[in-house]
Amino acid sequence: MWCRTLILLAGAVFIYHQVYAADTYVAELMIESNVTLDSNTILSALNFPNLTVPTNSGNFQLNISQAKFIAECMLVEDNTSCNCAEGYIWSNQVCYNTKTCCNESSCYANVSHFTPLCIAKVKVHINGSIAMQSSTWTNSHKIQLIDAMKRLNGFDGLNVTGLRDGDVIADFEADVSVKFETSRLQNEFKNLEANIDALIQADTLGMVNIESPDTTVCYLSEPSLKCTFNEESESAGWNMSMKNERFELNSGSLVSLDKNCATKEFKSCVGVTLKNVTNNWAGAYECGFTIGSIRHRATTVLDVAALPDEITVITDPLTVDCSKKTANEIVKVKVTAIIPNATKRFDVTWSYRGIDQKEELQPESSEDRLYYKVDISINCMYTPDAQYVNFNFKNQKNQQKSGRVDIPVLYAGQKYCMERHDSAFWPKTPSGATVINRTCESGRVGYKERTCESTEWQRVFPYHVNKELIKVLNAARKFEQGLGATQEVALEIFARLKNNMNTSDNDGSDNSMADLIASINILSTMASASSIIPLQEEVFPNFINAASTMLSQSWGGVNRSIEENMASNYLKSVEDLVKNINMNNNNGFCSQNLDLTFCRAQNGSHCKPSVFGVNITLNGTSGIIKTIGIKNLGRKLKNNHPDKRVSSLLVSTTVTNHRSSLLDITLDFPCELQEHEEALCVFWNTSMDEWSTEGCQLTTGDNDRTICRCNHLTAFSVLMSKKEVNLPFLDEITYVGLGMSICSLLVLIIIEALVWSAVVKSNLSYFRHTALVNISICLLLGHCSLLASSHKLLSDTCCLFLTVCKHFFFLAMFCWMLCLSILLVHQLIFVFSPLRKRIFMFFSSIIGYVLPIIIVGATYMYYKYTGEPYHNKKECWLTYERLLKGSIHSFILPVGTAILINLFCMGMVIVTLVKSSLPDSTKADDKETAKSILKAIVFLTPVFGVTWILGFFLFMDIKDPLSTIIHYTFTILNSFQGLFILITACFAEKKVRDELLKLIKAKGPSKVKK
Repeated sequence: MWCRTLILLAGAVFIYHQVYAADTYVAELMIESNVTLDSNTILSALNFPNLTVPTNSGNFQLNISQAKFIAECMLVEDNTSCNCAEGYIWSNQVCYNTKTCCNESSCYANVSHFTPLCIAKVKVHINGSIAMQSSTWTNSHKIQLIDAMKRLNGFDGLNVTGLRDGDVIADFEADVSVKFETSRLQNEFKNLEANIDALIQADTLGMVNIESPDTTVCYLSEPSLKCTFNEESESAGWNMSMKNERFELNSGSLVSLDKNCATKEFKSCVGVTLKNVTNNWAGAYECGFTIGSIRHRATTVLDVAALPDEITVITDPLTVDCSKKTANEIVKVKVTAIIPNATKRFDVTWSYRGIDQKEELQPESSEDRLYYKVDISINCMYTPDAQYVNFNFKNQKNQQKSGRVDIPVLYAGQKYCMERHDSAFWPKTPSGATVINRTCESGRVGYKERTCESTEWQRVFPYHVNKELIKVLNAARKFEQGLGATQEVALEIFARLKNNMNTSDNDGSDNSMADLIASINILSTMASASSIIPLQEEVFPNFINAASTMLSQSWGGVNRSIEENMASNYLKSVEDLVKNINMNNNNGFCSQNLDLTFCRAQNGSHCKPSVFGVNITLNGTSGIIKTIGIKNLGRKLKNNHPDKRVSSLLVSTTVTNHRSSLLDITLDFPCELQEHEEALCVFWNTSMDEWSTEGCQLTTGDNDRTICRCNHLTAFSVLMSKKEVNLPFLDEITYVGLGMSICSLLVLIIIEALVWSAVVKSNLSYFRHTALVNISICLLLGHCSLLASSHKLLSDTCCLFLTVCKHFFFLAMFCWMLCLSILLVHQLIFVFSPLRKRIFMFFSSIIGYVLPIIIVGATYMYYKYTGEPYHNKKECWLTYERLLKGSIHSFILPVGTAILINLFCMGMVIVTLVKSSLPDSTKADDKETAKSILKAIVFLTPVFGVTWILGFFLFMDIKDPLSTIIHYTFTILNSFQGLFILITACFAEKKVRDELLKLIKAKGPSKVKK
C-alpha cells in the first residue's frame, strides 16, 4: 500500500552573510516522505549548525534556532487526513476555499498547496449592537446571529450581553481565533440586517497592531504611539481615557497626529506624539480604524513617572513680625506644601534657607489634595538674606521638581504697612514684600495678592475665581492641548463661558474682576487653539455674546497697568478668533458691544461693510472680509498719546484668501470731536502694545465724520531714521527715484561694457572704471532689494533675506567708494609711483567685498547669539533702540567712516586745485580754478556718497520745518543717486562720450560717394 506523510514545520532562521548582521526570518517547510516518519527524527535532522543554502547570489549559511510542527497530513492513496498542531488553526485561505477545513477540525481535503496552511491562534474580540427597526429582539434573532457568526473562520462563541430601550437594541459579544477581512464580516452583517430588518454596529479588538512604550516614560518627555492595520480604512483616530474622562485626541499644542505612516504591508496607519507629558497624560489609549459600521481598535496603557503638576506652598502666619521682639527671640512658622492627590507617591525632602533637612516627609490626605507640613523657627536677629523654605519632589526616574515660599520678616526699624481687614486679611508687612492670601470663600478657588510699598498698600490683584469658571478654563486648556478638540467641545466651552458671564457679578468687586480675568484667559486660550484646530461659525453666537458681556462689566477693580494688559489680551484674542473661525453663509452677528459682519469681495469688486455706524471700504480686494466693531474697549488700552483721548469705538478688519499685494482701506467714523480737538488715525500695534500712526492718515474730517485711509508702505528715509516717517508724497518720490536710479545704473553698466576696451588704456582709467562698475552693481542690487522689501506681505524669511541684502550691498557700495577716493589721493601724492593692477584689485576686493561680508556676518551672528532682533520685521531693515544700541549701528558707523574719509579726499583734491593756480594767477585763472573746484565737487559727490551725510541729521531731534526739509532732500538726492552717477561719472567723461558717438555712427547708415 502506497502511503505518504506530509509534515510542515515553521522555524526561525538566522542568516549570516559576509559582513551583514544577523537577521531573523520565519519560514514554512514542507517535508514529503513515502514512509511514516517520527517527528523527533525530522526535528533532529534539521538541527545542524551552519546549514548552507545555495541561491543565485551565492551560498548562504543559516542556523535554525527553533522549529515546531504546525500541521500533519496522512495521504493513503486518494484519501487525505490533515490536522493543525495545538495552538494553530486553519488559515482563512484554507477555510474559505475548501468550505470544510475551518476552525480546529480535521481536514479531509487536499490542502497541501495552500500557504500558509495553519496559522497561530489570535484572540479577536467583537463587541456589537443590533438595533431592531420594526420589531423587538427575540431568541430566533439570536439564533440567526449565531448562524451568521459561525460562518467566520475560527468562531469560538457568542453571547448576548443585554437588551436596551424596551428590547429594541441587543448588545452582544463574540470571539474568534483568527484575523479576518472586514468585508467578510460586513457581508454577514448585511445579510443579517436584511433578514431581520435591523442595523448592526460592531468594533473589534485584536485586529490592529499597536506600538507603545513598554516602560514608564519620564515626566515632560515626548512618547510616541502608533497603530497599523493591513486594510485601507475610511477614518482613523485616537482616544484617551483618564480619571473617568474620555477624550478624542486631535492635533494641538501638546498632541501631534500622524496619518501619513502607511506602508505596503499596513495600508492604514495612525500615530500620535505627546509633548511634555505630565500626570494628566497617564491613562488608557485607544486607536481605531473605521470601515463602514465596523471599527477595529487596539488599546494600551501609558504610564508616566509622576511629579506634581502644581505645587502651592503656604505659611502660617503669612508674615513674621519681629519689630517688637529682641534679636534672639524665635517665631514659629508652619509651612505646608499642597499638591494634587496622586496614586503614586514621591520622595519628598525640604530645606530651609538652602540647608537640606534630613527628615523625609509623609503626606496627609484630604479630598483631592496631599499636604506636606513642616515647622520652622525664625530668629528675629536681622539678616538681609531671604527667609525661605523649599520642598523637593523626586519620582522613580530621579526627576525632580520643587516649590518655594519666601517668608516676609519685619525687623525693628523697618518701614511697613499696617494690618488691614477688607476683602481679605492683610497682616503687618515690611515694605517691598508681597503677601498672597489663599483663603477663599465658598465656591471659589485661587488667591489674592497685595504688595506693600513704603507704608502704603497697593491695589489687590484678585484671582479668587468661580469654580465653574475654572472648570471652563481647564476645559479650554485641554482643548488647546488637543484633548477633546472637537467642534462639539468648542461649542460647549463657549456656551458655558456665556452662561457664566451672564450670571456673574458686575460690581467691580475683587470677585467680579477675578472672574473677568479668568474669562479673558479662556478667550485667549481658545484663540491660541483656533490657530491649530479648525473652528466653525456655529461658535460665533455664544462667543460674541460672552465677549460683549465682558465689556459691559466694570474694569475698575485693578490698577491701570493690569487693566491695560487685560484690554490688550482681550483685543488680540477677539481678533484672532474672528480671523481663524471659518465662515460659510452667515452675514454677521451683533450684540451690545460687538458688531461682526462678513463680506465677500471677488474680481476686484469693492466691499463696503458697516459696523456701529463705521463704514469701511476696501478697494481692489478679493477674499473674505471679516470686520468687527468693538465698543467700550479703546479707553481701556494703553494710551501712548497722552495729549489725545481715545475713541470708545474700535474697528478690526481681517481679509482671508487674499492674493493681491495691494490693500487700501478707508474707514469712515462718526465724529466724536469736541471743540478745539483734532483727529488722529491710528491702529493698535499688537507687538508693541501701543497705538501707531504708521501707514494711516486722516484724509478728511469735519463736524460729522472722520475719514481715515490706511496702507503700510515704507519710506526710503527709514533706512537712516530712528523714527517712523509719514510725510506727503515721500513714498511716491522714493519709488519714482528708485525706478529711475535702477534704469540709469543698468544703462551705465551696459555703456561701460560697450566702451571698456577703449577707455581703460591706462592703469588709472582701469582702476577708476573698475571701481565705478562695482559701485554701480552694488547700488543697483541695493535699490532692487529696497524696492522688493516695500512689499507688505513678505514672509519673515524673505524679510530677513532682503535686510541682509540691503545691509551688504549698501556697505559694499561705500567700501568701493572708499577705494576710489583712496586711489585718487594716492595718485595726487605719489604722482611718479603708480599702483600696479594686481595690488589694486587685491586690496579693493578685500575692502569692497570681504570687509562688508565680515561686518554683516558678525552682526547677524552677534544678534542671533544674544537673542536680540537683528532686523525690524515690519520695515525689513536694521533695528534702532537708542544711541549705540541696535543693529543699525553696524551700518551707520562703517558708512560714517567711509563718508568722512571721502570728504577728506575731496578736500585734498580741492586744495590741490587751489595750489596749482596760485603762482602768477590772474582773475581769469581764478575763475577757471573756481569752475574746476565746483566741477570736482559736483562730479565727486555722487560717486563718493557724500549726500548720505544728510541721513545722520535724521537721528537728531530737529524740529519742523527743518526736519521735513532734510527728509525730502535726503530722499530726492539718494533715491536718484543712480541717475546722478550716470550723468557725472559716465556722460561727463569725454572719452566715454567720444566712444559712444563712434559706436552710434558705426551702426548708422553709411553714405554713398558719388
